[in-house]
Amino acid sequence: MSLPRRIVIIGPMGAGKSTIGRLLARELGYRFVDSDRLIEERCGANIPWIFDVEGEEGFRQREAAMLSELAEQESVVVATGGGAVMKAGNHDSLKRNAFVVYLKTSVEQQVERTRRDKNRPLLQAEDPEAVLRELFDIRDPLYSKLADLIMYTDRKSPRLVVRQLINLINPKTPRQRRQVRKEGHRHV
Repeated sequence: MSLPRRIVIIGPMGAGKSTIGRLLARELGYRFVDSDRLIEERCGANIPWIFDVEGEEGFRQREAAMLSELAEQESVVVATGGGAVMKAGNHDSLKRNAFVVYLKTSVEQQVERTRRDKNRPLLQAEDPEAVLRELFDIRDPLYSKLADLIMYTDRKSPRLVVRQLINLINPKTPRQRRQVRKEGHRHV
């Protein structure tokens, strides 16, 4: 089994997409790209500023263009923004020549991991937990539909998640290959 040309990591904010993506890319010898950070670099502004000036729709247009560009690259791990799945037009860009990993985490873990982060415009609300629950209800079916693999990250260290991903994406031993076939390679 050979490595996929691209690995795309999707999931909600606070799931660990950037941290796990960076570690995974290092282990595989791939480049790592965080689509949100790349948008910020090219705009010369952070995401909250883009949301303030252009609105969410303006940001989503920038995101769609970025994902389309990244769909043409190889030997890369791409961490997407949590809302990348909301535009149906992004689905082809996310799936094209890619192995898509959904990092799934509970809303409680999201709350814990994002509570001090002021760089998340959608969470600048009176009740961030309610926002996260609403976003989960809307986005989880889309993440699940697009995913080649669903990896649960609650109470797992990023290094453990990366080890598990590598074993599932590119099993090396006969025992690992049998286990992947047995489990259907979908939920971990």
